[in-house]
Amino acid sequence: MSTQLKRFQAVSRAYVGVVNREYWRIRPYALPYFHLLDRMHQYLLPRTYLEIGVSSGASMTLSFPGALNIGVDPEPKVAMPLTRTTTIFAETSDEFFAGRELGTLLAGQPLDLAFIDGMHHFEFALRDFMNIERNAAPETTVLVHDCYPIDEPSADRVRPPGLWSGDVWKLIVLLKERRPELRVSVVDVGPTGLGVITGLQPDSTVLKDSYEEIESKYSQLTYSYLENGDKATILNLVPNNWATVQLLLPARPRRHEPLPLLVSHRAALAGWSVVRSKARRQRLKLQKRTQPKP
Repeated sequence: MSTQLKRFQAVSRAYVGVVNREYWRIRPYALPYFHLLDRMHQYLLPRTYLEIGVSSGASMTLSFPGALNIGVDPEPKVAMPLTRTTTIFAETSDEFFAGRELGTLLAGQPLDLAFIDGMHHFEFALRDFMNIERNAAPETTVLVHDCYPIDEPSADRVRPPGLWSGDVWKLIVLLKERRPELRVSVVDVGPTGLGVITGLQPDSTVLKDSYEEIESKYSQLTYSYLENGDKATILNLVPNNWATVQLLLPARPRRHEPLPLLVSHRAALAGWSVVRSKARRQRLKLQKRTQPKP
């Protein structure tokens, strides 16, 4: 490698680091797993991205400008800046997959990255995974939030006060037992882990053929199944260090634009949103001050 190329790479890494710090300064309250998601987006550079469970749109903003993004949420409350190539469908994921062709929405491109963060019940996560896999390519990466519950109350199917991961963890147990050909791991990142699944087989009918039996059997598992065993081993837990996580992902990026350029564009979009939001609040305050008292 030439000295000039090494210098260019060092400058690029430094530049990305500076812009990243500015981006996260704008979004200071992100949970730890957001930073891991960001690292994955920067590594994979997905051309296409599907997110189940959009909420405020915070994790959608991690996808770089130019990517074709699809978000699905029955009650989206988007408050974050989204790119022009992002489409949000206000419907359940079951309705989405029953009534729409993902391949058409992605303009015939393969699905590079999917993130399941919808209803925190096992059967919902299972159906989301099944529907994503049948629309996937062999190198699609599927991420699943809330796969490593911290305690029994937060793993309950009924939402408690505070943190709630539900029983999504059962999806990991199921896939290890019924789909051993998949690569399934859970990264130990706060607050409740992040599942990483690769090696998808779109033509597989194993889960579909036994869906009712699978749902009945695994729904009956309780948190004691984890407590009475080695929870980390049962859920294929791996440490949250990038050297380990990187080995779980496909080996090459999907886009060829320079990363510093993409990082700059994303930060500019987020920054412009903050500026507009502040300006709007200032206008509202001014209007209140200037309105005549009754």
